Amino acid sequence: MTNCIARGLVASRRSALALMAAAAVFTAAPGVDKATAQETIKLGFIGPLSGGNAPQGLGARNGFLLAIEQANASGYPYKVEPVVLDDASDPQTGVSAALKLVNDRDVVAAIGHWNSPVALATIPVFNRAQMPFIIWGAISPKITEMNLPVVTRVTPTLVNENKPLAEWAAKDLGAKKIAIISDTSDYGKANTQWFGQFYRDAGGEVVASEAFPVGTTDFRAVLTRIKSLSPDAVYFGGVITEAGILRKQMIELGLNVPMIGISGFYDPEFIKIAGDAAEGTMVSYPKSQSNAKYDKMNADYEARKFAEPQSPYTKYAYDATNILLEVIRANGPKDKAALAKAIRNISYDGVLGTTTFDEQGQTQIPVEIQIKEVKGGAWTDHK
Repeated sequence: MTNCIARGLVASRRSALALMAAAAVFTAAPGVDKATAQETIKLGFIGPLSGGNAPQGLGARNGFLLAIEQANASGYPYKVEPVVLDDASDPQTGVSAALKLVNDRDVVAAIGHWNSPVALATIPVFNRAQMPFIIWGAISPKITEMNLPVVTRVTPTLVNENKPLAEWAAKDLGAKKIAIISDTSDYGKANTQWFGQFYRDAGGEVVASEAFPVGTTDFRAVLTRIKSLSPDAVYFGGVITEAGILRKQMIELGLNVPMIGISGFYDPEFIKIAGDAAEGTMVSYPKSQSNAKYDKMNADYEARKFAEPQSPYTKYAYDATNILLEVIRANGPKDKAALAKAIRNISYDGVLGTTTFDEQGQTQIPVEIQIKEVKGGAWTDHK
């Protein structure tokens, strides 16, 4: 009997301890929720990391990584894991990368793309998944004209770049006649349309307008015809590899006039491809905002000792990533619709200046261009 009573007391004590432990866990629930703030979340990056446009994508990727590393080192409420994928400047490859991101339940949001055709191919993927997606490089107007709530862009459009370039070409460069050559992508078609329109509005004459598929390596026949029209300059509305080949063949054929364009081929790789023929090529490029945050990013990038130098798009990817980090901090990672809305409504003070977005998700930072020129085998400020 005594043994039974003793066993009962022990059992009761064990039950009491179990209840106390359960109560302690329950009481600690808010603390557990707080601790889950240290859960791992993922942010995605897509850009050209291979092929002729890789320098642009690698520099942007490094800006993305730098922003995440700084967040993780500064007491950010979540551990952020970067997911970096290559689109190889190819729409199909880009779509495969986008599908990989949206099918990973831990990926909260993403930034992506230097090439407009790739962005236009992947945007429907992000839209179907309702995953917030910030464009860090692609500049086709169509991207934000669709006005999809999950899509925003921190770069100006090619319209913003072509207008001041066309006016500069007609007035400051003194080019009365220009031949336009572009690729046949949406990017190339839009460049042809907008540069041509703005240049004519500024009083210039377009003496030829030609388009070639991406990957074209021989422009000699059309360049020979264009040479007979005696243009004062040639505008190229494509990107790096074709730009380098075109410029080299221009000089080989004696078409010794300036080649101009927007920032699509503002890259050291263009100079490598064109060689000595690159000399005198000029492009427009949005002026960097001069501020303490931009200077700090530059210093931090150097201190980080990435294998690759910055590209013109490092700062855009850096701010795009920090915008995602800020809205996730404020809203949590679960409600993607709330995150997309918060991005649209943000006023973010970063390396680009103060970024806000219009009703279509396009950055409203004013665009002022600077002209870059190849001199002595390097891009320099045109004077």
